[in-house]
Amino acid sequence: MEYTTLATELDDDGILLLTLNRPKALNSFTVEMADELEHFFRSANDDDAIRAVVVTGAGRAFCAGMDLTKEGNVFGLDESQEPTLADLTDRLEDEAIHDGVRDTGGRVTLAIYDCTKPVIAAINGPAVGIGATMTLAMDVRLASDKARIGFVFGKIAIVPEACSSWFLPRIVGMPTALEWVYSGDILTPDEAKEGGLVRSVHPVDELVAEAKALALRFTQHRSPVAVALARQMLWRNSAQPHPIEAHRVDSLAMFYTSRGDGKEGVRSFLEKRDPAYASKASQMPTFYPWW
Repeated sequence: MEYTTLATELDDDGILLLTLNRPKALNSFTVEMADELEHFFRSANDDDAIRAVVVTGAGRAFCAGMDLTKEGNVFGLDESQEPTLADLTDRLEDEAIHDGVRDTGGRVTLAIYDCTKPVIAAINGPAVGIGATMTLAMDVRLASDKARIGFVFGKIAIVPEACSSWFLPRIVGMPTALEWVYSGDILTPDEAKEGGLVRSVHPVDELVAEAKALALRFTQHRSPVAVALARQMLWRNSAQPHPIEAHRVDSLAMFYTSRGDGKEGVRSFLEKRDPAYASKASQMPTFYPWW
């Protein structure tokens, strides 16, 4: 699929640089961008050439939030409907609900959450609203010294979206999440790092290289299937009510990896050489997905 709001570049190591590509509009978010991001992250699961994804923005911004210049409902929602929670449970994929009611940012973060590849945010500049919340489903966030991050929903009388009420407290803790959402303050990269949102801060011209180097550390000489399983196990099992649920999944994952790439991992360790793994993330063990 050719994208109009995104640009992609895959290097020889399998690190794909995904660039939000509306620089004249500060990469502001549109329904079209939501559709393209959702398509990209779901299709990336079937592309074994992609080992990890680094997300950044073209120009001086990462993403300046929703494009508020659209006529009518700027979020692309169908105001003629009166949806209920039952509709969002029983009719989630119905066209009327999918296109007219569901939060577009949430569709994107759910696709990122389901991704089998490590995802790293390289926040090069302003990232507010959906520009901030879309990064929460990514595994690691690096920021440039030019980044500014804000959960600014209260300033325009809306609420946190993109599943951020699930992600943000898990990343920074409830008190910090509440303070950032209540205040709508624009955070400096150092404030975001101190709060636990950002891993590290870098000069803007070094940011993408640092993110790609980290992505390479996550994937080089690593089993694609083991990485995919580890990503999903950590994200999903951490929300389980009892560790026995993690034990069930851990047991199956250990069973299948130990008789797959695990054999080559043990051999290469004993023989003191780099491993040559044969698995593909597009061909997961039979118990996957377990949810």
